[in-house]
Amino acid sequence: MNRILVIDDDIELCELLSDYLGSEGFAVETVNHGEHGAQQALAGEYVLVVLDIMLPGMNGFDVLRKIRESSKLPVIMLTARGDDIDRIVGLELGADDYLPKPFNPRELVARVRAIQRRTEMMVSTPAGATPYSSEVSVGDVMLNSACRSVKRDGELIELTSVEFTLLEVLLRQAGQVISREELVEKALGRRLSAYDRSIDVHVSALRKKLGHYSGNSERIKTIRGVGYLYSLPEGSS
Repeated sequence: MNRILVIDDDIELCELLSDYLGSEGFAVETVNHGEHGAQQALAGEYVLVVLDIMLPGMNGFDVLRKIRESSKLPVIMLTARGDDIDRIVGLELGADDYLPKPFNPRELVARVRAIQRRTEMMVSTPAGATPYSSEVSVGDVMLNSACRSVKRDGELIELTSVEFTLLEVLLRQAGQVISREELVEKALGRRLSAYDRSIDVHVSALRKKLGHYSGNSERIKTIRGVGYLYSLPEGSS
């Protein structure tokens, strides 16, 4: 059974999520303390962590930092509604997605399923489908989907799971404009919702890690009102 860890000091919410997620086929364990939650997340075998920001002992951001030091375990952060700063910081620290409180448990299940679909796509190719080459390179960036590695000019670049998937989509369609809707569907495994800026934060984090081309030209260009484009290096056709 799929095991999910909920780290939240709201006892009633933990009970609600245990019941609801349990009815959806998940085994839910809950922790109400930040430091204990970080330890359990790293010690147990979970498919995903649901993590609140406001926690006793260690706040959610520090818990996420602790997890990301040694694990790529998917994390959905719970944030206060309307607090964009918390969402941005959480995504930049490596959260896979976020949900503003209060939320409908059905929406949480949808986000969990989306992350599961994306994870499954990483390790399997549908029957009858033509598999991609495991390696794709554009300019000085080379991505290997088989070993989940990215190198820039031979130097290994550490990316989160979402950032890796996002970069793969962009590289495989380099030189083409990709809509935000398509990026959300392929990188996050769900549909773009109103006022959802999560994909933009992931793109921003990816830009920082990859840097500019030599000559200071942008690798990932914003096409206003449409989406993004991974630009081809100068001199390529």
